[in-house]
Amino acid sequence: MSNSALVRKTYLGLRNTRDWLLAQLFFAATSGLKFFPPDSAIEFWGKIGRMAGMMFPRTKLARKNLKLAFPEKDDTEIEQILRDMWTNLGRLGAEYVYLDQIFDLDEEDQSRGRVEITGNENFEKLKAHDGPAICFTGHTGNWEILPIAAAAYGLNITALFRPPNNKYLAEKVLSARTTTMGHLVPSKAGASWALANVMDEGGKVGVLVDQFFARGVRVDFLGRETLANPLLAKLVRQYDCPIYPARCVRLPGSRFRIEIQPALEIPRLADGTIDTDVLIQNVNDVVAGWVREHPEQWLWLHKRWRPKFMAQWHERSAAKKTGN
Repeated sequence: MSNSALVRKTYLGLRNTRDWLLAQLFFAATSGLKFFPPDSAIEFWGKIGRMAGMMFPRTKLARKNLKLAFPEKDDTEIEQILRDMWTNLGRLGAEYVYLDQIFDLDEEDQSRGRVEITGNENFEKLKAHDGPAICFTGHTGNWEILPIAAAAYGLNITALFRPPNNKYLAEKVLSARTTTMGHLVPSKAGASWALANVMDEGGKVGVLVDQFFARGVRVDFLGRETLANPLLAKLVRQYDCPIYPARCVRLPGSRFRIEIQPALEIPRLADGTIDTDVLIQNVNDVVAGWVREHPEQWLWLHKRWRPKFMAQWHERSAAKKTGN
């Protein structure tokens, strides 16, 4: 075995051990939550997330992302958003334990339940649509509640999701999700075919659209260029189907608002075909609007903007145009 191969094997072994230890700590910390009232436990973990999260190394990336997205905000505002983001994530982590109890809707008086819903008329249109359709959302509020709400209303949505990098956590998270949600498709090779098969049968699918995608389409997101996954637009082009924005907003008092917004207008070229580039930009504009409204509820921990990668992308694009 070469030295480089040995180094890589050692690195992967250490990372696997680290992931296992982190997962066990998380499982141990959350295993007793089900013995406590949900509101108290979720509130407690929100405070833990707020304190511990700011010490997490990834917070540096989140801070950098925030400054890129909101250059007009001062350091005090940025730090407040970071603390609130970690509160949201701490609460979300605890809410996995209570996924089967989270969707508490009193349709006669929505102020009495844990969940309120706006855009019912849009949901009814989506549900009544005879044929394939797409819902999209972003990592805002508790995004896991959306498939639960759909299932509660009798809408079977196959959701594309990105598993955690930690495989031990991923297994646990998937197990928790499948107790309350419909079908799930991990975001990996073959996912597009799986979604297409669902839509071939007239099914509805849900996708998260706010992550960087190296083989994606250039878009402007929060005033910065990045690459977005073209899968959604390709599916819309293939099936010429409606596309609905949906999001979850965290409200005070351990409550949530689920919003089903009107279907997007599908942009078309002169020959009537769908303009996929404009559609992807419009989708990202919707999510950007959500983030600006509630920046503390968005997940800032991923590498959304990659200037060096984008510079190389522009070089490759220029080379293709010149034939070099």
